[in-house]
Amino acid sequence: MKIRTAIFGVYLAASAAGFAVLMAFILHEVRPRYVESMRRTLGDTAGLLAALLENDLARQPAAEPAAAWRGNLDALEKASGALRVYVTDARGIVVFDSAGGRDVGRDYSWRPEMSAYFSRGEPAENASVAAGEVRVTAPVRAAGKVVGRVGVARSLSSVTEAILRARLRLLAGGLVVAALMTAAGWWIAAKLTHSLERLTAYAQAVRDGKAAQPPVSRAREVGALVTAFEEMRVALEGKAYVERYTQALAHELKAPLSAIRGAAELLQETMPPEERAKFLAHLRAESGRIQQIVDRMLQLAALEARRGLETTEVLAVETCVREAVEALRPVWLARGLTVKIAAAGEGCRTKGEHFLLVQAVTNLLQNAIEFSPQDGMIVIRVEPDFPNVRVVIDDEGPGIPAYAQGRVFERFYSLPRPDGGRKSTGLGLSFVHEIAALHGGGVSVESRTGGGAQAVLTLPAV
Repeated sequence: MKIRTAIFGVYLAASAAGFAVLMAFILHEVRPRYVESMRRTLGDTAGLLAALLENDLARQPAAEPAAAWRGNLDALEKASGALRVYVTDARGIVVFDSAGGRDVGRDYSWRPEMSAYFSRGEPAENASVAAGEVRVTAPVRAAGKVVGRVGVARSLSSVTEAILRARLRLLAGGLVVAALMTAAGWWIAAKLTHSLERLTAYAQAVRDGKAAQPPVSRAREVGALVTAFEEMRVALEGKAYVERYTQALAHELKAPLSAIRGAAELLQETMPPEERAKFLAHLRAESGRIQQIVDRMLQLAALEARRGLETTEVLAVETCVREAVEALRPVWLARGLTVKIAAAGEGCRTKGEHFLLVQAVTNLLQNAIEFSPQDGMIVIRVEPDFPNVRVVIDDEGPGIPAYAQGRVFERFYSLPRPDGGRKSTGLGLSFVHEIAALHGGGVSVESRTGGGAQAVLTLPAV
């Protein structure tokens, strides 16, 4: 089970339980609240009618309550509408009933309790429920004595319909809130696990040796986990880097050191001056090769240790190419080569470090010069390739053998040069590859169909 599903399931179960309890309580409280509201309204009406009846009695002290109000009863019976108004005497006998005299003569002194209609507490003493009605009475006083009561009644069936409608509205609103809570829960679960998923993808990319940036998260716990992963990756890469380079360096230095040692042993013996000079030149050449390997390794190590570009600016790619061509002019002129910029790519720009880009083009051009035959031609093109810019270098050399095509970017891997079979340090193309990666681009070297090799440096355009 995915952690997102687990989090969402726990959230949904807890929310559903709490929401169900809350809705049950709210729905249960609807009926008591409606009945209480109706009781208060009926009580106010009964009190008002009792006050009016007391006023009539004050003007006719000798009259009975019903007789004193007799002139108003017909009008009251017509105006009562959904309410039923009744009047009892001091004994509780009904003397007036607006419902066509239905209960006239009945004894209303007995009053059933209303506690069944309330969730807590006692109902008001002046209220009762009987015959499917809520009845509320108010005393009528004359000369300080209760001489009767005025009652107002309303059928419970009318409030039952209102209660049902209210409960349905509450239930519909509750379902909408539940749907919103469910969507919010899924969003929260997805948000919580998104950082973990990105962290997993980052760990898998590191495992596969792919370039990847550690994810950024606002959650401190996830951020700490990301930091720990990144530190672990750096530590492991550092160990692997040292091991890999130690083995490669030992392998590359083994041959020149053996040559130096052999020449040094021979120089201890007596030999003609010409032979001595030959071995001394050999010592200088091999020591120079060692120095070159060490210098290039230091440059490459410093480049690989970077996590990004230090200073960037918008650069004209044509300018970088022309600088590289001019820097190597003495070299390609000495070999009788012609270097031609066939397409300058005016307007082609990229963002990066000027020094590194010139170094990348210089390394590719140096490689083309070393493999080109005497009096050959090297053609350079700068061309747009949206959303990138390409620097294409074509030479007329022997091209790349099929067995070496997949290894040209390996560190210390080098092919013999046509002029004598010597090899380079094998670090130049690795250097270019790292520069291209830092700039968000790439580099490729492959044989051309018509002969020679083609190197392509791809950079993001701006």
